[in-house]
Amino acid sequence: MPSGSDTTAEAAPTGPDADRPGQRTTGSAATPPTGGAEGGDAVEGRDAVEGGEPAATVSAEPAASGAAYAASGAASAEPGAASAPSGGERRPARLRRLGLLARREARRSALAAVSGLTLGLAFPPFGVWPLSLVAVAALALLTHGRTARQGAWTGFAFGLPFFLLLLKWLSVVGWDAVVGLSVIEAAFLALMGAGLALVSRLPVPALWPLWTACLWVAEEWARDRVPFGGFPWGRLAFANTGSPYTPLAALGGAPLVTFGVALTGGALAGTALALWRLRGAGGFSPRRALPAAGVAAVAAAVTAAGFAVPIPTAADDSVDIAVVQGNVQQPGMDFLGRPMMILDNHVKATLNLAKDVKAGRIAKPDLVIWPENASDLDPFQYREAYARIDEAVKSIGVPVLVGALVDHPTKQGYVENQGIVWDPKSGPGASYTKQHPVPFGEYVPFRQELSKIITRLQRVPRDFYPGDHTGVLKVGPARLGDVICFEVAYDEIVRDTVNAGARAIVVQTNNATYGRSGQPEQQLVMSKLRAIEHGRPVITAATSGISAVVSPDGTIEQRTKEFTQDVLTARIPLRDGKTLADRVGATPEWVLAMVGVLSCAAAIMIGRRGRTDEKGQ
Repeated sequence: MPSGSDTTAEAAPTGPDADRPGQRTTGSAATPPTGGAEGGDAVEGRDAVEGGEPAATVSAEPAASGAAYAASGAASAEPGAASAPSGGERRPARLRRLGLLARREARRSALAAVSGLTLGLAFPPFGVWPLSLVAVAALALLTHGRTARQGAWTGFAFGLPFFLLLLKWLSVVGWDAVVGLSVIEAAFLALMGAGLALVSRLPVPALWPLWTACLWVAEEWARDRVPFGGFPWGRLAFANTGSPYTPLAALGGAPLVTFGVALTGGALAGTALALWRLRGAGGFSPRRALPAAGVAAVAAAVTAAGFAVPIPTAADDSVDIAVVQGNVQQPGMDFLGRPMMILDNHVKATLNLAKDVKAGRIAKPDLVIWPENASDLDPFQYREAYARIDEAVKSIGVPVLVGALVDHPTKQGYVENQGIVWDPKSGPGASYTKQHPVPFGEYVPFRQELSKIITRLQRVPRDFYPGDHTGVLKVGPARLGDVICFEVAYDEIVRDTVNAGARAIVVQTNNATYGRSGQPEQQLVMSKLRAIEHGRPVITAATSGISAVVSPDGTIEQRTKEFTQDVLTARIPLRDGKTLADRVGATPEWVLAMVGVLSCAAAIMIGRRGRTDEKGQ
């Protein structure tokens, strides 16, 4: 249940006296807020609990007692005068207050943790997307009417279990990595929790769901960019790649999907709040029910809006493709096996494909796509690797997009993660280098200092060097946009590739380290969202799975199982048109994020003005 007005950091009274200024009562911390949460009481309550003490202990004595205490303090300077209470006498009282505070917040913290786990269940491999609405509504209610400090703690209590569940696939590296990254990501939700508490005090309660939704966008905006280029995992949009909100991606990208989900969740919270107040106001009547009906109508309208968004799917051309999944020796950190094993797997699968084509069992494709790291050795440094790739490409007789790790040509010690267009006649040609290497996975920030403390980082012997241009490549008759692995999570990388002329999107990936952990499913749904966002087919090629063909409307037409050798063949549409999301770019995200930040600023200013007026009176 949501909290009450914070005149005592607990519940405000319900019923006729709910909005009476200065009313102080005690109650359960889980009691939902009433109408007094938006009034002057809220500002007074925030000041009262900012130091962590119950408000009932502040300003409870008559004014004369202040003078008497001051006199006693002055008298204590005289020899033999009565002394002020000693630190030993004050300590038990403080401990009692802290104990009361801990007990009071324990229930709210537990509810926040459960709500965070609920949000985790909305993401793959569970994929129960309606739970994302429940989680957003729960966090909004749990922070409503609270102080910024209390809201921050609630946001952190919500975020930590959420990320622990979402990112448990990192346990392959170590549970310390799971916990460390989860704490960093939860810090962003702590900031958002503080913001949610602040904006819940703004005038015009009907706009509370709007401020809530904008703050979710602002939180994701920040988390997608810092630190070290950000980590976009866990965006609300990625839990809603098969929900009524998904088509909104074609209008404003992933941020607009997040906004729609958060706005609906906020409206559900507003409905619950209005119904609770209706019960406390003396029962049901049509007039009193209007606020609840209004916010419920907003939730329904936002949900229905996605059905009205057209998803462009008409093809300007088409091309026949084959996706080769060669497989690896084993899942986990040591997936590579012996040198050239992964390359041999992809070569053999391609040679078998060529035999099927020659026998007439499969139509000859126009191009073939290999995954990231399909060649585990630099083909330009190892002749045997070059020869094996060339053999496979010549056997199929069409261009192959080869994923390989290549030594940097000028910077010694650096390696590039590339997709290389390999022609059966002219050999290797144009290439794309991954622009956003993964920190601590593909490069180590502050390597010299951190490697001494965390010896496990020595398993990343060389840093990947980032590319400096988009991955638009001419592969046979098709102009493809290459995106490598985690880059599919970053809005600007995929969008820039499409705007540079890509007619279809290819995601070359290697998830062998995190196989059977849920991570490949989490990444695959990002491909679904990108297909709708850009009106393009998305082809995912993975070394060990999950490889897939996703149509422009987000439908997964084909997919492989994990840790199997397989080949997918399909005719995919090629499109030249752009969606509205391609045209407007990051503008909706920036606008919504700024509205969220400014709403917090407005709440702070109004709170300060209220305290100033109080002192003046």
